[in-house]
Amino acid sequence: MRGVRGGGDAAAEFHTFFERHYAELARLAYLLTGDADGADDLAADALLALWHRWDRVCAAEHPAAYARGVVANMARSRIRSAVRERRRVTLFWGSGRGEACEGPDVPAVVDVQEALRSLPFRKRACVVLRHAFDLSERETARALGVSVGTVKSQTSKGMAELHRLLGPRQALERVRMSAMGGER
Repeated sequence: MRGVRGGGDAAAEFHTFFERHYAELARLAYLLTGDADGADDLAADALLALWHRWDRVCAAEHPAAYARGVVANMARSRIRSAVRERRRVTLFWGSGRGEACEGPDVPAVVDVQEALRSLPFRKRACVVLRHAFDLSERETARALGVSVGTVKSQTSKGMAELHRLLGPRQALERVRMSAMGGER
């Protein structure tokens, strides 16, 4: 592993950071993407990117928030890539058949992962960071690179949608449980 500062101290600092935050970043990736296998890869990719910018991470006021932002940005990129790929596949296989592609048939009872996946990325990220990871509005805004007002509105709208899908009593509890690995 190549260190940006070259010293053993940087490697030791990074190793400590990795041990402390890997599981949390993997859970965040899972809640943002809904893909258990891909979440571990995404967390590892994010940590590799952090290692390459370790000087910048160490200089950040809140290195863990910086790391969450990297995971969120990488998750957003992967989701966009997956959507583009699904569109290409749908166009390829659906073009000669004259069949219309309809949205998925949503069951009457949806689990928290399906409900989270139904939210647009920013709402999902705000809900997950605020309620599953118990970050403050300011910490969530910092991690996502948005204003506190955006966090407030996106969280409120996201929770309203989850209440509609999961029921008002279960939504918050189930989002929190999923962060602890209860639904992974």
